[in-house]
Amino acid sequence: MKVAVECKSPLLQKSLELFLSSHLSSVKRCDVVVRDFKIDNDDRNFYIGKDKDADLIKPFSKSALILALENRYESISPKLENKIESFEQGGANFHILEKRIDLITKEYQQNILKAVKAFYE
Repeated sequence: MKVAVECKSPLLQKSLELFLSSHLSSVKRCDVVVRDFKIDNDDRNFYIGKDKDADLIKPFSKSALILALENRYESISPKLENKIESFEQGGANFHILEKRIDLITKEYQQNILKAVKAFYE
């Protein structure tokens, strides 16, 4: 589970970053975005607040936070798996991407070997 934190409250932002340090990721690459404000059109949004409709009501403990996030992740993970499967079924596009990554990796490896050889010569 990859989590990003976006809070208006600096204190809550820092606390969540400390609680979730092993799960932190960027907003673009995360599965869930923890916020202290509500966004209706984002499926990844995990709202923390004092409202009854919040995903997690303040105050909360670290264990309550992680448990609530795991439950949320399990509820959205089938959607994420479907997106991955549809990408893999693209076939040709994925194959082209795979070849490009192989080429870049080989070039990178050659450059590293040249640098090591130059260092020891």
